Amino acid sequence: MDILFLAILTFILALFFTFTNGVHDASATASTMVACGATSPRRAVFFVSLLGFLGAILGGSAVALTLQTLIVVETGPLLVKIIFAAVTGATAWNVVTWRSGLPSSSTHSILGGLVGATSAGAGLGSVAWGLEELAMGELAGLTKVVVFLILSVIVGFVGGYLVRKISAVLLRGANRAVNNSLRRAQWFTTGTLAFAHGANDTQKQMGLIVLVLLSVGVTYTMDIPSWVRFSCAVVMAMGMLRGGWRIMRTLGRDIYPLKPLDSLDSQLVSSSSILLSTIIGAPVSTTQVISSSVLGVGAGENVRMVHWGVGKHMVISWFLTIPASAFLSALIFIILEGASGLGVF
Repeated sequence: MDILFLAILTFILALFFTFTNGVHDASATASTMVACGATSPRRAVFFVSLLGFLGAILGGSAVALTLQTLIVVETGPLLVKIIFAAVTGATAWNVVTWRSGLPSSSTHSILGGLVGATSAGAGLGSVAWGLEELAMGELAGLTKVVVFLILSVIVGFVGGYLVRKISAVLLRGANRAVNNSLRRAQWFTTGTLAFAHGANDTQKQMGLIVLVLLSVGVTYTMDIPSWVRFSCAVVMAMGMLRGGWRIMRTLGRDIYPLKPLDSLDSQLVSSSSILLSTIIGAPVSTTQVISSSVLGVGAGENVRMVHWGVGKHMVISWFLTIPASAFLSALIFIILEGASGLGVF
């Protein structure tokens, strides 16, 4: 079994990770729209799948380039093994959280997988931590990614809170009939959110696939081949069509009983944050941004109605994701190296 076979297997696993990513985030993307009665779950999932596909096709490459710079390893067999272990560990954690209904972050999973596999395979120095740049007042490497992940959550919560307060003032004299207009407006905001999600999330897998292709001589530039982009877009859409109904229930109902205005406010904040992050090349978590915006909107209307316990459990799962996927990926790399020592690779 040679390194080319491992590269093909890594490509297949990367697509499966993209599928699980779609399952996780379709439910998050569609949950607020469904929870407030704007449409049915089936229609919402189909709609976000279509817009997510378009986002993956048209979303550019800035996030992919950012992810590629996190690994300081020359292209070749070692890099293929590292990416294989990283994707396998991240996928395993995604499946565990999917089956248990936890809205964990696929972004955290792949970051943890890269850190764990790279550290085990090439040493801690082969991860672009960005600590030296931070000491000089600059953001780079993993530090930059983590900072943007944290900022995206803060923006989601604070933005949700402020937008809910502002919209309440603007619609203070409106009657209940305005809810129909708010529900219709969510086709635009949810579509924008789904497009932004497809653009940001698929690029993470695209970036890693390109590194594998470079390592086995299939391509010679960092540019994402059109067939790779299309493959990731299709698989992401398939995952979004599959949906994650248990996670949808957690985000759409268990955090806060959303009304049409709450849902619209959450979508406005989430889609703006994710679109901006995609433009500047920051890989962020769609689930995190949406969850934090729902918490912020709920706090902006009635803080006592927010089920903070659900938010606490999600935060705990987020903090578990990076070390768990890092451990799994490091273990998988060690097992893979053992197999190589036996002549399997």
